[in-house]
Amino acid sequence: MKVLAIVGSIRKESYNMQLAQFIQKRYTEKLDLEVLSLKDLPMYNQDIENEAPQAVLDFKAKVKAADAVLWVTPEYNGTVPGVMVNAIDWLSRVDKVMIGKPSIIMGASMGNLGTVKAQLHLRDILFSPGINSPLLSGNDVYIGAVHTKFDEEGNLTDEGTVKFLDVVIDNFLSWAKKYV
Repeated sequence: MKVLAIVGSIRKESYNMQLAQFIQKRYTEKLDLEVLSLKDLPMYNQDIENEAPQAVLDFKAKVKAADAVLWVTPEYNGTVPGVMVNAIDWLSRVDKVMIGKPSIIMGASMGNLGTVKAQLHLRDILFSPGINSPLLSGNDVYIGAVHTKFDEEGNLTDEGTVKFLDVVIDNFLSWAKKYV
């Protein structure tokens, strides 16, 4: 299954990017995961949405070509980062490439609650009319105290978290097949 990971952090040492890259490496036999950075995506502007810049066209083409989307979000001020909202704004307009495309949400933070608030907001956004993405529920991945769970090479070393991800990824792949 071709899955696109959209990571809502553009920080060089992003734990959420490390999480997406860990999933890409660990589950290479189960899914074809491409991890995207949003750092080069221009700000959404309705004045140019019908003649969008090439970076937007390329981004939307990758989303359209994917069977499913993995949203990996940090939490900024109790919500979804602006770069992720910007990406969603582009996806929700004109050709609306997310409609009907299955999604799963994950996130990691240094705090104990992971990214609970951001994921709740993102869940609502993904159900909006311009996105309307089916979302796997009951498999929430909130990785708290993430700074204690990755080694210096970006490997997730917390055994309990890795075992939980094994189950969630299998659940997601089984569930998403009905949409492909």
